[in-house]
Amino acid sequence: MGPDDTAEASEHTIPEPLPPREIAQYLINTDPHLETDISEYFELEVPDETVLLVEKIKQEIVAGEAYEIWDVTTDKGRWWVITNLTNKYSQHHFPSLDYVLTFHVGLMMRVKSRSVGADADEPHPFDEVFRRKQQAEERHDSAVEAVDYQAVGMQLRESLISLIGAMRRRVDIAEGTDPPKSADFVSWSQILINELCSGSGNQKLRMYLRTMAKETWQLVSWLTHDNDADRTASSIAIHACNTTVGHFAQLLERSSTGGIQHCPICKSRQIRTHFDPQFLPDGEYYLSCGACEWNDHPARI
Repeated sequence: MGPDDTAEASEHTIPEPLPPREIAQYLINTDPHLETDISEYFELEVPDETVLLVEKIKQEIVAGEAYEIWDVTTDKGRWWVITNLTNKYSQHHFPSLDYVLTFHVGLMMRVKSRSVGADADEPHPFDEVFRRKQQAEERHDSAVEAVDYQAVGMQLRESLISLIGAMRRRVDIAEGTDPPKSADFVSWSQILINELCSGSGNQKLRMYLRTMAKETWQLVSWLTHDNDADRTASSIAIHACNTTVGHFAQLLERSSTGGIQHCPICKSRQIRTHFDPQFLPDGEYYLSCGACEWNDHPARI
């Protein structure tokens, strides 16, 4: 190779790729709060790898559920991290993005189908409630005589009482409230709904929730004493109980945002909850907006 050949070759040399942390400086559509969540999740799952770059690829809606797909580059390789529920996949084993999303959606559907109740892998505030409801459903499946369906009603009553116990441990009741008896589901449900669903803007919702809770309690109590109880009545009572438990769970989840339902800056409802473990002694939860840069992180300027 002559001098001219060497000069020509040097003109066409492919530059070295930028390090991942350098690339991060040139990304435009970033979300520091979610990127931190993904990084912390990954480093907890794979402690022997260090995250260098986190980039959101896209979000897809599948059967009404939103799945965010993240490209995570570490000091040892590259991974996909997909949310709802969050899980990681090596890009070496799953090079196709479409395939890994399909695999993830199917896997999460199976996980969610057994994610609550006695066989759940993670503890849940309503574990006792789910256990009693599961027992009621098992009794319903094997029931034949009226007394068997009455027993379903008894289990459903116990699940509703345990629901009140779980809620009382997690909701601060206004001072001066005269507490009813522990087994008084109707009175406690009214107090808890008033606390978690206060304000004039929630009047219609509050009325519906209180009525639904009261009617559900009366229905399962009637089933418990009905000498002609049958499969249809038992099934409807189970569905009513499931609905009521779901209502309280949603109210409890909403209360975790401190009552903030929309961004105080841009009024968007894309409010996300994050956790920063670096704040002593036990870390701090904070909120951020997915539509603008607002957040209430304790260290924000």
